[in-house]
Amino acid sequence: MEIYLKLFEVIFPVFFVVGIGYYLGKKNPKIDTTFITNFGGNIGSPAIVFYSVTTTGLTFSVFTNYFIYYLLAIIGFSIIGVIFLFFFKKDVIMELPPYILPNTGNMGLPICLFAYGANGLGVAGAISSLIILFHFTLGVFLASKKFNLEVITKSPAFYSVIISIIFLYFEIPVPNFVVNTTMLLTYATIFLILMSLGIALTRLKVFSFYTSLVGSIARVIIGPIIGYLIILYFNLSGYAAGVLLIQCSMPSAVLNYLVGSMYSPKKVVDNIASMIVVSTLLSFITIPIIVFLSLKYFF
Repeated sequence: MEIYLKLFEVIFPVFFVVGIGYYLGKKNPKIDTTFITNFGGNIGSPAIVFYSVTTTGLTFSVFTNYFIYYLLAIIGFSIIGVIFLFFFKKDVIMELPPYILPNTGNMGLPICLFAYGANGLGVAGAISSLIILFHFTLGVFLASKKFNLEVITKSPAFYSVIISIIFLYFEIPVPNFVVNTTMLLTYATIFLILMSLGIALTRLKVFSFYTSLVGSIARVIIGPIIGYLIILYFNLSGYAAGVLLIQCSMPSAVLNYLVGSMYSPKKVVDNIASMIVVSTLLSFITIPIIVFLSLKYFF
């Protein structure tokens, strides 16, 4: 009974805040989320990366290990995504991001935080930092079919990852005022981006349900299977393994839609939006199962 109570404590706050956003989006379809997007991209995400990596007891070795483990997972996601896209005769390059870049930030961070506390947040932050970097490098490259170095140099999240690694590697103590500031920004950002996810679900439409459903199965079901195979191969255990499994089970990130809107044709963007909606809705069923298994076997 205790594990079911813990599962409820982990899942309910996340889905509740997403529900608030969905309600607000339905009540006011014209609600402007530009502030949340700008705040999350320029201030919130860098703060989350720095706080979760440098103040949660995460070591440099654990950071690098799980950074690499999730990189291997992304390679696995990519292979599955290419197979599915080739089978459905879709654009293998432009439509790959929703397969390989899951929502490890909006949904993954708070779920790992509630499941495993500060330690879980640290490992989740290491994984999320990789995804954030990929959104503004690999994601842009795939969406536009060209590499743009300027996008990287103008990304605050990129510098946040670099600074966090320096603090972690040299074991530099973080001043209390920085800890307190980034902590406030982290929790504020988590709330805002969860709410914006709910709002986004009222706006994104499904244009090809069957294709999106199959692709979403690849994302939220095959994804954690790949994560579990990595856990078995490297003989991982404890809360860090649980975080890896949870982060591999996340649906497609909304940021895939935003990046695609800037660089890809409308038909591709519509397909990306469809997969984000369907995978997110499907994850409301699959995530509780994955979290339950994580709490039961990796604690």
